[in-house]
Amino acid sequence: MGIAIAARERANCRGMRVGAVLVMDGRVVSTGYNGTPMGMNNCDEGGCERCANRESRFPSGTGYDICICVHAEQNAILNAARFGIHVEGGVIYTTTRAVFGSTKELLQAKVKAVYYLHEWRHPDESLWPEYKKLKRESLMASSSWTCQTRVRIGQCRVSRRFGRRPGAKRHS
Repeated sequence: MGIAIAARERANCRGMRVGAVLVMDGRVVSTGYNGTPMGMNNCDEGGCERCANRESRFPSGTGYDICICVHAEQNAILNAARFGIHVEGGVIYTTTRAVFGSTKELLQAKVKAVYYLHEWRHPDESLWPEYKKLKRESLMASSSWTCQTRVRIGQCRVSRRFGRRPGAKRHS
């Protein structure tokens, strides 16, 4: 989780700064942070219309369809893909719980677990059941063409030692 926290420092979103790390077989293979696509002006330079007008035109929970920012978890997967690194069976550590769209992409990429540091909930409480449904469905193993489609999604409790995996035993 410490590396995800470090990656978050590169984020340039005017809203929430998020960092993520993709781990395969216990090794970091990719990192990501939220911000605009390569070659575009950053959020802090006015690159994203939604971020530039958060208070006036796009209150919390709105305008996602025109937001050009790539989320940290998406960037971690895309950076791996760009260098030919497979992500199936990997684990994502992210500083904030993935939003609905990113969670769907993590499921589709067959990431086996997602651990987050900070909770995030959509401000519209009427949508919370859909988030719960996605989490519940992701925990079900049900596919005719593969034996395992489960994705574990859980919040991390970070100790003073950021490098320790959830549930890992402390060495004395």
